[in-house]
Amino acid sequence: MSASDEKPKTAATGGKCPICGKPTVHAVRPFCSSRCADIDLGRWVSGAYVISGGHADADEDGADSEAAAAGQLDRGRGPDEDA
Repeated sequence: MSASDEKPKTAATGGKCPICGKPTVHAVRPFCSSRCADIDLGRWVSGAYVISGGHADADEDGADSEAAAAGQLDRGRGPDEDA
């Protein structure tokens, strides 16, 4: 019996595939097969899965909102130009 004839090992703890519910296979954990792993990847790529977050700023560190509040946001005008 060669290594290619062996069945993939299933998880001893009884984990289930999040796509189809079958027992997981160690090689493609947490899925049962590469097919289910590809289905999951396709869902992420298409935007079917969404990670919700808080209020999004234009700039992640908040520099734009702080500068705008202080009235110091540079709009490309020189120091001699009127606003």
